[in-house]
Amino acid sequence: MTAEVVAEVKAPEGTQTVEVAVAAEVEEPLKVVAQEEKVVAVEGDVKEPNDEEESKPKTVEKSSPYKEESNFLSDLKEFERKALSEFKTKLEEAILGNKLFEKEEPKKKETEKEEKKEEGANAAESDEKKPEKEEKKEEGANAAESDEKKPEKEEEEKEVANAAESDEKKPEKEEEKKEVANAAESDEKKPEKEEEKKEEGANAVESDEKKPEKEEEEKKVEEVEVDKDVSLWGVPLLPSKGAEGTDVVLLKFLRARDFKVNDAFEMLKKTLKWRKESNIDSIVDEDFGSDLASTAYILGFDLEGHPVCYNIFGVFENEELYQKTFGTEESRIEYLRWRCQLMEKGIQKLNFKPGGVSSLLQINDLKNSPGPYKVLNAANQAVAVLQDNYPEMVAKNIIINAPFWYYAINALSSPFLTQRAKSKFVVSHPSKVIETLLKYIPIEEIPIQYGGFKRENDFEFSAEDGAVSELTLKAGSTATVEIPALEVGNTLCWDLTVLGWEVSYKEEFVPTDEGSYTIIVQKEKKIGSQEEPIRNTFRNNEAGKVIITLENTSNKKKRVLYRYKTNNKSSF
Repeated sequence: MTAEVVAEVKAPEGTQTVEVAVAAEVEEPLKVVAQEEKVVAVEGDVKEPNDEEESKPKTVEKSSPYKEESNFLSDLKEFERKALSEFKTKLEEAILGNKLFEKEEPKKKETEKEEKKEEGANAAESDEKKPEKEEKKEEGANAAESDEKKPEKEEEEKEVANAAESDEKKPEKEEEKKEVANAAESDEKKPEKEEEKKEEGANAVESDEKKPEKEEEEKKVEEVEVDKDVSLWGVPLLPSKGAEGTDVVLLKFLRARDFKVNDAFEMLKKTLKWRKESNIDSIVDEDFGSDLASTAYILGFDLEGHPVCYNIFGVFENEELYQKTFGTEESRIEYLRWRCQLMEKGIQKLNFKPGGVSSLLQINDLKNSPGPYKVLNAANQAVAVLQDNYPEMVAKNIIINAPFWYYAINALSSPFLTQRAKSKFVVSHPSKVIETLLKYIPIEEIPIQYGGFKRENDFEFSAEDGAVSELTLKAGSTATVEIPALEVGNTLCWDLTVLGWEVSYKEEFVPTDEGSYTIIVQKEKKIGSQEEPIRNTFRNNEAGKVIITLENTSNKKKRVLYRYKTNNKSSF
């Protein structure tokens, strides 16, 4: 019997607690109560408020389900502190040594010059070797002639062999041969000396040419000043300057590369190079027109103070806008620049200090989106650039109005995502949009089309106009919201919404004077689930109060959120 009771208690929300109590009331009513208490403890470890407490209006508590990772050194792990220290040392050396913006083109030019010089030197050597070869040929010809003359001389010597004079002439001939040999040697040495002189002259010319080049290089080195003011997003990057935001910015690159210092350093270098080549520092001042304004915008702040960026993919269902944005290479580049401009505008709202808000909240609305191909094409255009050059700039990525195909794509891509990347994604079904957004964003900062109170160019309410109140409308019950109007001639203004609506709603003004008539402000009507929040105003000609009556005819409790303000006569 007890097992059956437990099963009933753990049934889905649709199962009524009363039915469980009746089923068990005959034999073990006390045990049923005990089991119910246990179930409540397991589910939330919090006692449910009674009917009276739940139906009373209360101020909405603002607490976010997530927080940014700490940028305080004391909160970092040992290996994270070590990586940050190494990164700062590496960056300091690169900035002071002018190695942060090393260019590859000049190196190529230098190598080309060196190759040309080597080719010139090789050509000169080949020219010098030519006369040597010619001299060798001449020596060979002379040797052949001397070999031919030898038999003639031998015949002459035989003819005069009997004479004694031949003995006397031999030493003379030998002396003549020596003189000829010496003369030949002197003739051979002349071109060698000339070659040496030529080489010395060429070397002297080369040294003379190198002198101005060295002087120019030295001058360039002297002219290039060390840029100690290198910055990113307005934060100085030179660690020795001691700026508070430097560690915060560097930690973004380290976290994006799993605290691998060399990878993070290369990523930073590429980002700085890209910003310089693309003129990103001045992109905020560029005018891209208003055509793209509907595709994404920044509006309001979340519970932790993060600026909220809304990306609207449904607008690309318009084929004309889609082709105008992605139809040509030029239009795609312009779209990317516009998206970077929007990112830069959001970054201007951040605070790069330890403990400050240094990232944005992204809301990606897939309602009426044109399909996976066009959505992914539109998203991938920007994602690649943003991931490479804006690391850790997104605190959360919330997907709302997700169609069925998104879940299939998400299942396929999930194995390739890191746990860190997965933790940043939140996916919401179309029927749960406002409930999901309220976990992260206060209702006064949620746009009206998503069920919030945020209106464009709103002159009625501001951040200083008081907090939002909340009450619970139980199933089958009625609740009222009262707005006092004690002074005559004031104008009352209120915003109200019921999550999931499907309730009856009416407004009336009840005077304090019992002899006066009640004024109907809004006739009773049934409000559907897709209705936007209601805003209304009323000017009282006598003291009294506005009473808003809500009747919940459904079998589910409803969450009611509202706010109001009084504009007295002096404010007009």
